[in-house]
Parts: sequence; structure tokens; C-alpha cells
Amino acid sequence: MKILDRYILLSYLKTFVSVFIILMFIFVLQTIWLYISELAGKDLDVWIVLKFLWYVSPRLIPLVLPLTILVTSLMVFGSFAEKYEFAAMKSTGISLQRAMGSVIGFIILLSITAFFFANNVIPYSEYKWQNLRRNISQFQPSMVISEGQFSQIGDMFNIKVEEKSGDRDQYLKDVIIHKKNESKPNGNFTVIIADNGELASEEGSNTLSLILKEGNYYEEIQTKSAAKQIKSPFAKSYFETYAINIDLTELNAKDVDKENNLNNQNMYNISELRVEIDSLSDSYSKDIASYTKNMYYRSGVEKFQDYKIADSTKPQSINTILEIYNPVHQLQIVKLALNNAKGTLQTVDAKKVEFNQKVERLNKTEIALHDKYVLGIACIILFFVGAPLGAIIRKGGMGLPLVVAVLLFLTYHFIGIFAKNSAEDGTMHPFIATWISTAIMLPLSVWLTYRATTDQGIFDFDSFLQRIGRWLGIKKKKKEKK
Repeated sequence: MKILDRYILLSYLKTFVSVFIILMFIFVLQTIWLYISELAGKDLDVWIVLKFLWYVSPRLIPLVLPLTILVTSLMVFGSFAEKYEFAAMKSTGISLQRAMGSVIGFIILLSITAFFFANNVIPYSEYKWQNLRRNISQFQPSMVISEGQFSQIGDMFNIKVEEKSGDRDQYLKDVIIHKKNESKPNGNFTVIIADNGELASEEGSNTLSLILKEGNYYEEIQTKSAAKQIKSPFAKSYFETYAINIDLTELNAKDVDKENNLNNQNMYNISELRVEIDSLSDSYSKDIASYTKNMYYRSGVEKFQDYKIADSTKPQSINTILEIYNPVHQLQIVKLALNNAKGTLQTVDAKKVEFNQKVERLNKTEIALHDKYVLGIACIILFFVGAPLGAIIRKGGMGLPLVVAVLLFLTYHFIGIFAKNSAEDGTMHPFIATWISTAIMLPLSVWLTYRATTDQGIFDFDSFLQRIGRWLGIKKKKKEKK
């Protein structure tokens, strides 16, 4: 490697490492801010929190790495142009492409590494992070109870609260509890409703006390006599204070390293994603075919084959298709059609939601597949956006280059987010949604590289003003002639 190549590459690497560490630190702080509610107040060891951040860090690389390359390219090559180092290189016959040669090699190597990182490391870290996140949620029972939805604690209780408060979320408001019967665990025969409640437990105890206040207790009485059971007997009582003791032995035995049965598209590598896409596509096609066949059978069309068409006394002109059948069959056909129409509308509404969920899952899986390839290509393209742009604006440091880089990256990132959100519901094809932001940056990188190579600015104001002057001059001459 020549001295010039070594000098440019070392300058780039020093800035790259510094920018990467700073940006990674910023994004990790943002992650702590997002998940602080899941970590705070649970008496977690420091190493568990560090493990949480260690597993969540790889999923930040698709954001941090492209932004680092863009910022570093702008800063380094802007600094070279500002100090007239590029001018010195060009005076000796070294072009911009030749000066970028060593850095281009590094970027290509980095892109290949990013591809394998996205395909192997990120899925593994995502799996470990999701497992750790679920296990951490078991450390404090109040975290298991979510606001506005039923949450299961143990095998016997389903609890729903509208609001939690207190320093440990121990105070509950509008509590609804479904308690299962030990003799018949498959049914919820006991319902407890209270205006407010409190979670209380001694340190080191495996028993959680739920103290309810101002509520009602409803219980369906199960009898052996079928005749009495038809009357739905029940017992109802009002209480001012009612305490429920819940065994937390299983919850307290939770291990942060326990492997849960979790899977989603972010935990798969490319080969697994391809298999998953084929499986989901086949399943979706079979469900559509099965549903279509089922609706055809339910329509009763096959029954029409047994119906006899009216004899020779049928009218010469037919207004509706029903007139070709006998009057008795006409009535049966009309009733069948009305019942089928009502049933079809109900099943269509239910199946529509189910099919939309399957389409969304399939689209998310395809997006995850293309994201593996996009990361490496985006690193190369954003380098060819930042490097020539830095040479054009001729400004280094953390000022203007950082502002320009952030604006460009936000544009690139937001276009990708909006496109992927549109692709999830089928509005846009997943392939187009994943690659559209990179495809937009590609012509920009080519144009900027051409402008920087030919020593042209982004916008030539002098040429523009000259054209305006020539146009105005032509207009003046025409007026003088007239």
C-alpha cells in the first residue's frame, strides 16, 4: 500500500471509529429510555442490565452503520477538500476515484461483513434479547399485570386493571378477576369486581396478597342435577375488604437465561426466512382454496342439480332464472339464498381479519429477508453519497457535514419506514418497499460522484445567472427591434 493510500485510509478509520462509538452510545441511551420501565424497580443485578444492553445492541447496527459511513465520508473528504489536499493530489495527476481507492476497498469489505452480521449475529441476538426481556418481566408480579387487558397470574387467576399507580405499581384501580375452579379448571365460574386494590408481599415471600376494596363477588353454583343447572344458580355478595393470596413460587423461580419458545421474522437467517416464506405462502394459498371450496358447498348450489326444471308449460319469456323451476323449488331457493347471504357476510368479515393477519405476517417475513441484503448495499451507496458531497462542499469537522449527513440519512430512513409500513398491509410490494430508499440514493450517488470528479459544484449559480442574462438580453433586443 502506498503512503497516500495509507494516509487516507488511516484518516478515514480514525474518524469512522470515533463517529461509530458516539452514535452507538447515543442509540443505546435511546434504547435505555425506551425500555426503562422494564428495567427499573425490579432489583436487577448490574450484569443483567448490561446483558440486556449487549443483546439489544446488534439490532441497532442497521441504523448506526449507514449513518456512520455517511457522516465519516462527509467529514473526512470535506476536510481533505477544505485543506486543499485534493487540489494537491489532482495537481500530481491523482483523480478523486484514485484517492478513494483504499477507502472503497474498506467499504466493500465492511459491506460484506455487515451482510454476514445481519444474517447471523442479529437473529441470534434478537432471540436472546426477546427471551431475556420476557424473563425480566417475571421479576416483579405487578409488571405481569398489564393495564386494560387480562393478564394471567399462576394457573387460577386472570386479572384486568384499568390503571396502576404507586412507586411499584402496587395500587390498582377498577379490578376484574376471573378465578378458575380447582375441580373444573376449564371454566371461569367466579368473577370478582372491585373499585380498587393493592398488591402487598413481604420480602422473600412466595405469596402475593391482593387486597381488594369495595367490590362484589359473583359465583356460579355448579349442581349435579341438569334440571337445576338450567336455571343458572349463582351466589352474589358485597365486600368492603377482600384478600386473595396468590402463590408466586413459579414466578419467583424464573431464570433470566431460560429459553422460551419464541420466534418471529427477526430471529431467522436467510435460509430460514426462505423456508418460512414458502411455508406461509403455501398455507395462505391452501386457506384461500379451502375457504372458497367451503363457501361453494355452503351456498347449496349442488342441491340445484336435484331440482327439476318446469315442464313444457313454462312461459315463453323468462324474466328471472327462478321461473325455470317449479314454484315449490323457487321458494326453497329463495330461502336458501337469504340464509347463505347472511352467513356468508358474517364469515367473510371474520375471515377478512384472519387473512389480513396472514398477509401481514408474510409481508413482514419478506421484508426481513430483503433487509439482510439492503444493509450491505446501503453502506456502499451512502459512501458514494457522502464522499463526493464532502469534496464538493469543502467543509470538514462536526458542523455543516454532520447537519447535511443527518438530513440525508433522515430522508433515507423515513422513506424506508413509510414504505415498509405500506408494505405490511399489502399496499406496496415488500421488495419495492425495502429497496426504494436505497434505489433513490443510487442516482444521487452517481450524480454527486460525477460532479465531484469534474470539479463542479452541486449547483452552478454563475452558469444559471449567465443563462438568465442571455435570456433577458434576447428579450431586450427583440423589444428594441420592435
